[in-house]
Amino acid sequence: MNMDKILVTGGAGFIGSAFVRLAVGKSKVVVLDKLTYAGDLKRLESVKGKFGFYKTDVKDINAVEKIFKTERPDAVVNFAAETHVDRSIKSPRVFLETNILGTQNVLEAARKSDVKRFVHISTDEVYGDIKSGTFTEESPLKPNNPYSASKAAADLLIRAYFRTYGFPAMVVRPSNNYGPWQYPEKLLPLSVSRVMRGERIPVYGTGKNVREWLYVEDCAKGILRVLEKGAAGETYNLGSGEERKNIEVISSLLRAMGAGKDMIEFVADRPGHDIRYSLDSSKIRKSLGWRPETGFEEGLKETVSWCMAHKAWLLEKEAL
Repeated sequence: MNMDKILVTGGAGFIGSAFVRLAVGKSKVVVLDKLTYAGDLKRLESVKGKFGFYKTDVKDINAVEKIFKTERPDAVVNFAAETHVDRSIKSPRVFLETNILGTQNVLEAARKSDVKRFVHISTDEVYGDIKSGTFTEESPLKPNNPYSASKAAADLLIRAYFRTYGFPAMVVRPSNNYGPWQYPEKLLPLSVSRVMRGERIPVYGTGKNVREWLYVEDCAKGILRVLEKGAAGETYNLGSGEERKNIEVISSLLRAMGAGKDMIEFVADRPGHDIRYSLDSSKIRKSLGWRPETGFEEGLKETVSWCMAHKAWLLEKEAL
């Protein structure tokens, strides 16, 4: 399928930028990003001059439609979203406006422009938590916080556009991403930053909540595979199969940094905190041939090394 030009919303974000760095060698890429606190064009310096850029908010339908009319992309990958659960608990409206209405704006502009492929980036959190077993793409959506509820609503919009308009959209639900350039409100970069400052790492509850950890470059490759070979109307789980309790992750990180467990501070648990996420990713592995390449221990070492080499960026971001 002809995909000479890909429009990437949220392309200056953590996962979005990893995808852009991968995609610029295959197609013309146009990035649309509001550059909120979590967006940063420094993530794209290694491919500077190889992509077009618009500083735009997906909530601005007129601006979004103008970009589509100007660029006429063949495909769209929609990363644009507010993503941090803690922030959604404090300010849920922002998440509803960006993650639902913003997605609808991008969908409508893409539909009017006869886009041939549309990949929406969701999250494993739309399923809620699971004590045992794994979530398949057919599992019911049971989000438990404003962030995951807004993402679940966006997923349903994608389904509605496919069924109502025959719009060629697909959904990718990745597990917990980590790696270089992650904003330090997330567990790993925040923990590295705290150790750098000589401060203790806050761990919710008892630290026994389980997440499935996926290296960001593996995630970007999976999304590109769906864009290239995925079937319209389908949803694809994108997980590593590597589950870790939060306390295990922090313990591994402290060992990698040569720090002791006295750096851990257990704090009051997050409201509605999901216990465990786990994805069955056999669909994308069998039908599209994707599988993760980076094991957790290797990815953790790469992440810590990157954070140490980019200490100024990390500490500057945490101070925002």
